[in-house]
Amino acid sequence: MKRLLSGLAGATLLAGSLFAAPAFGEGLAGAPAPFDKGGVKVALVTFISGGDFFQAYQAGAQAQAKALGIDLQIFSGRQDAAAQREQVEQAINLGVQGIIIDHGQPEALKDVAQKALDAGIKVVAFDVNLDNPKIPQVEQSDHELAKAALEQALADNGKAFNAGYVYVAGFAPLDRRNEIWDEVKKANPGIVEKARWGAVNDTTATSTADQTKAAFQANPDITVVFAPYDEFARGVKLATDEAGISDKVKIYSADVSTADITEIAAEGSPWVATAATNPAVVGQVSVRAVAKLIAGEDPGHNIIVKPVLITQKDLRDNAIKTVEDLDAKLPAFGKSDAATAPWIPAVK
Repeated sequence: MKRLLSGLAGATLLAGSLFAAPAFGEGLAGAPAPFDKGGVKVALVTFISGGDFFQAYQAGAQAQAKALGIDLQIFSGRQDAAAQREQVEQAINLGVQGIIIDHGQPEALKDVAQKALDAGIKVVAFDVNLDNPKIPQVEQSDHELAKAALEQALADNGKAFNAGYVYVAGFAPLDRRNEIWDEVKKANPGIVEKARWGAVNDTTATSTADQTKAAFQANPDITVVFAPYDEFARGVKLATDEAGISDKVKIYSADVSTADITEIAAEGSPWVATAATNPAVVGQVSVRAVAKLIAGEDPGHNIIVKPVLITQKDLRDNAIKTVEDLDAKLPAFGKSDAATAPWIPAVK
């Protein structure tokens, strides 16, 4: 999971500015205070450091920050709740005007997030529920992500199949996606969950692959795997490829990157569909939301970025090989009007 995003350069291009952005310290013409004078500092405090999605998310956040003249400092929590908590406190001590908390464990963050608010710092959370009415929640519409992927699974496989499910409780986006999995199973009793496994760590894909091998050894009749996070799906694909059973399994996931596109579109790939938002766009939305708060504007409490379904057939038929291709050929993927304002410059 520590490998760098193979499409990171592409994600950065995707997030490239359409205009000459103000340098940090310079004001943004026509913007409300304090952006009219410049010098705004924001911290992005992450929980999960590796993986393609999070690298692209950060690239998008950096591009939007640059467009706004924001000095954005990124703190990488490396899947360590205590470290992320300490980094929020570091950001408070640095005197930033805004903090974006990207994922994490709510019980480790709620009090330090409140401490930031008490210090007059604006806080936005992405995919972690801090249960605070003063902290807007940026979400990928995780219910819609799961629904889209599972509707495709039902269309491809009917309403009765033996399933494997990759899930780790305690992460807001995965918990929301799990709610839909439970609903789909209840509505379709012919779906039998034969095994459940999963890990979120520094080597999520590799750990998931090891667990997948064990799950399939114990349950060789699994024909469908719902892996609602692309690092999970990558691990399942790795395991099925190594076991020589990729022609007997179909994988449905959430999230996408250039590296994922390569693996989904590959000849003989069992990974047949994913539902996704553009992670760079989600990063941009997160920065726009905190910028609006700093400017005294209301971005809304639940800020939703809507996903699109991406199938193996879509990728092959449209010769889509990168996230940039997705942006060009599936326009709904590459933009969001969430947390926009006339004074906030757009990024491409």
